[in-house]
Amino acid sequence: MSVTLKQHKPHTGSRIAAVGAFRPARRVPNEDIVGPIDSSDEWIRQRTGIVTRQRAGDGETVVSMAVAAGREALERAGLTGADLGAVIVATVTFPYATPSAAAAVAHELGATPAPAFDVSAACAGYCYGVAQADALVRSGAARHVLVVGVERLSDFIDPTDRSISFLLGDGAGAVVVSAADEPGISPSVWGSDGERWETISMTRSLLEVRDEVEGARTGGDASAITGQEEMLWPTLRQDGPSVFRWAVWSMAKVAREALDTAGVAPEDLAAFIPHQANMRIIDEFAKQLKLPDTVTVARDIVDAGNTSAASIPLAMHRLLQEDPSLSGGLALQIGFGAGLVYGAQVVRLP
Repeated sequence: MSVTLKQHKPHTGSRIAAVGAFRPARRVPNEDIVGPIDSSDEWIRQRTGIVTRQRAGDGETVVSMAVAAGREALERAGLTGADLGAVIVATVTFPYATPSAAAAVAHELGATPAPAFDVSAACAGYCYGVAQADALVRSGAARHVLVVGVERLSDFIDPTDRSISFLLGDGAGAVVVSAADEPGISPSVWGSDGERWETISMTRSLLEVRDEVEGARTGGDASAITGQEEMLWPTLRQDGPSVFRWAVWSMAKVAREALDTAGVAPEDLAAFIPHQANMRIIDEFAKQLKLPDTVTVARDIVDAGNTSAASIPLAMHRLLQEDPSLSGGLALQIGFGAGLVYGAQVVRLP
């Protein structure tokens, strides 16, 4: 006897219903970090466009920042945590391998027992989360999904490193993806290139840290690690020139593919919201995509720095605050980073 399994009733489309953000109060201008890297404010501005960045203080954790951003997004959508069908948190800086940050965020927002999971896709994590939320909603598995991009990158900085340390900031951005009568999120163009995974990576693995610490302890020389925690802790490094070339040339092609997949021309856009990696990359993107002057380009990096998975929703939040008339318009968003991974989609702004 054949039995047909029941399926969820699918929704016609999904859309971003609202966006929320959390930005730490502490600002770190270029002047405060140039000494250890033997640089200057002018050098950082010319190479990256960054003037200052925001970094988390005591008590501003990955979870607390994600909860704050998520709460604002829910309030703006007219929802509560109990309305959520899933919680997705994109981050690479949650200090626990397990449990997930998303489970804690869901609990704090009152979303239990909604499924909750983390996405580790670095600077593309938010776009990966949106792709998954879109699929969950369209399939009928959920009606509302919270996607949070959050990072506390300042925990993984070597202040003497000239390759990436001066770029990084902290914060959280969140969106609610909800069912819609017509598509508000295009099919995602996403992928990876694991052959070049070392281009952006930690200086050492946590296994190496563990082995070094255990070796000192079992060898009877625990004093060797006393006061050395900062040296033992893994920090971020990148091959800047390689990353720049990959981002400018390869990711511009992905951005064009995302527009083609959505059936959208550059002149149809209201905004372009790329990952806030580097101002020169953003400007080159706009040039290669031949964006008209009518398209607002997000440049949140100037005073937020590179916040990895949080950068796109933070930039979206700022654009809508500064120019509410963008609401309802189309935006191309693209994230790219360590992995190497990338993701892009055209969305209708909330």
